[in-house]
This record gives sequence, C-alpha cells and structure tokens, in this order.
Amino acid sequence: MNRVSDLPWLTPLRGLVAGLAVLITVTVSAGSVILLVRGDTESGTESETAVGSPRQALVPDRTLPSAPPVVGGPGVQVTPPRLLAVAAAQVPAKVLHDLAKVKNVQKVAVVDGGTVRVAGTGLRLLAVDPAQFRSWTPKVVADHPAVWSALARGEIVADTGVMKRLGMVLGAEYQLDGGPRLRVAASAALGFPGVDGLIGKELGAELGFASGVVVLVHGQHVNQQRVRDLLGGDAQVVAVGAEPAPRQTAVAARQVLVGRPDSYLELYQRGAGVCPGLSWTVLAAIGQVESGHGQNNGPSSAGALGPMQFMPATWKAYGVDGDGDGVSDIWSAYDAVPSAANYLCANKAGQGGEQLRKAVWHYNHSWSYVDKVLNLSQAYALAYPNQ
Repeated sequence: MNRVSDLPWLTPLRGLVAGLAVLITVTVSAGSVILLVRGDTESGTESETAVGSPRQALVPDRTLPSAPPVVGGPGVQVTPPRLLAVAAAQVPAKVLHDLAKVKNVQKVAVVDGGTVRVAGTGLRLLAVDPAQFRSWTPKVVADHPAVWSALARGEIVADTGVMKRLGMVLGAEYQLDGGPRLRVAASAALGFPGVDGLIGKELGAELGFASGVVVLVHGQHVNQQRVRDLLGGDAQVVAVGAEPAPRQTAVAARQVLVGRPDSYLELYQRGAGVCPGLSWTVLAAIGQVESGHGQNNGPSSAGALGPMQFMPATWKAYGVDGDGDGVSDIWSAYDAVPSAANYLCANKAGQGGEQLRKAVWHYNHSWSYVDKVLNLSQAYALAYPNQ
C-alpha cells in the first residue's frame, strides 16, 4: 500500500488537466494483472498483455436470505461540486473561509484523499464522512442506500468507470499492497475527475490518507485561477461536469403485487410467480449480473437504470407496480424484479429451454451474457436447493 504524504495521485490529476494523449491503466482481478496501453483516443489502437490467473468467476450471493431489497431513498438536496482541487498540504480553515467568499461560490467542503495499491495498481480514493459528503454526489448516488451503508461498514465504493476499466468484481475482496483486505461493496457513477472511489473517513485515517487536501467547490462560473491562487501554486484544480439526474416518472402499470418481502431471496421467488414456468434463480442471476442486487443502480453508460437495469423505453412498456403503492418505480427492487419477470415472460421465458435463452438474450443482446446468467442461475439452484 502506498502512503499518501507525497500525494502521488497529483500526477494523474495533473495529466488529466493537461489532456495527455497517452493513458496507462492496469487491470486487477483475482490476482491477475492486465496492462492496457492506450494511445491517441482517435487512433483506436490498443495492446493487451495478460499475466496471472483468469478473471474471478461470479458465484451466488449468500446474503440473499437476509439482504433487504433496495428502494430509492427519501431524497437528498444535492449540491454537486463544480470544481475539484487537490492541495499539496492540508488546507487551513482560513483558506476555506476565503474560498467561501470568492464570487459565485455557494458551498465549500474539504475531505481526505490518498492512493492505495492492489497488485501494484494505484486506486485514488476520497475518504469521506458519509453524512456530510452525501449531498456532494450526483442525485442518483445520494439516493442510493447501498453506497452509504458500504462506507459506514468500512468498505469501498468504486466508481463504475474504474470497475469496468480494471475488471473488478462487485462484492469481491481485494488485498491492498502492505495493507488489509477490503471489499468492493458498491459501485456508482461518482463523476469526480481522477477519483476511483470512496471509503469512510475513519478507514482513510487508518490507511494514512492525507487529511483535508481535497477541496470541493459548489457554484456556477467560479474563477478557477482564483481558487488555485488561494490554495497555493502547487494545487491542481479541475472542473467537474454536471450531469442531469434521471427523473423518476410515475407510469400507469399493470399491477403485479409481490408486496414488500424482507429479503431479496423472497422477492425473487415472488417475482418469478409473475411468469409461470420461470425459475426465481434466473431473476437472481440477472439481478446479480446487472447491479449486484441493487448495489450498482446506474445509470449505465447506455442509460439503463435501477436494480434490474431497465432502459426507460423498455420500462415504459413492461414496468409494473410490484408493491401496490400506485407507482411503477424503476429504482425500486419491489417493482423492478417483477417487471423483469414480466419482460422475460413476454419473450416466452416460462417455456424454458431455447425460449428461455432467447428471452434472456432480449434482456441484454449478448450470447455471452446469456451464458453468464444461465450458468449463475444453475449455481443459485445448487446453492439454495430447498428454495
């Protein structure tokens, strides 16, 4: 593990500001390392060298009987940062007060930051107080309970981009170089340049993260140079792009009551009843592959949303009100799971065999996806033989 007194992640952030043409990333998964060297993004060239064991395989989630289904939170008034800055040392309180007085600045916060390494690969993390930091994240992240419970448990919340880029597995534990093993418990599109994920403030202190070096500034049209001057010449300041939060819409839906069961296991079982002949294990496999059972609710790069990762147009056609509250909510597992069964059933999944394969293909147009889901479904049947 790399301690952060010298803030090694300044170099990647500085490279981001300068718009370097070459980006080097390292893939880590189950002890294997894949080095990807990407040249000019317009060239489309890529070389790949793999070392070590194959990528970690998906296994059934043993927490299904106890894990409560995820629903959207009560709503948080978000104030996402427009600027993110990394200072060379802890930012004094007086400087923070001065930043708050800069024209157009509405809110300022400071958090801890540092780098850990897994098999030599650096992960740049923010160490935050969940209660205080929540409003600084995008709306969909702020309303995502799994993110904040993961931080409270001392686990990692990884950015969706780094999960995909490094081939990390949701729910897997990773050994930090020279440090403890940490579980990647949730994933979310954080949208912070140069930041690979979040951990809790207490865990950051245990790992030796630099205290009070990352500054977040909320406000439109804030003078970046003024912020840099106040933080010192070595500070790196970048703009943070604001993405509009997906709107939850109330959709007139065919009611399919599954109620509000206490666990994902029971929810998948009740959801399967929407489609006679469909095994609950297929829904469980899709739920794990798509979102880690609600731990990574999106939006995906393609625009899919919620625990079962529906595209809005598909949801409009097949979304149902599973818990009987009068709304078909794409973010609620109580609605999304029976909606997935409804969609699969429309494609004849209940007939089994080749029709089931085709129905899963309609869910995600990839035969490798079909194989992954159905193999995991069989594993669930073995893991829960009496269900």
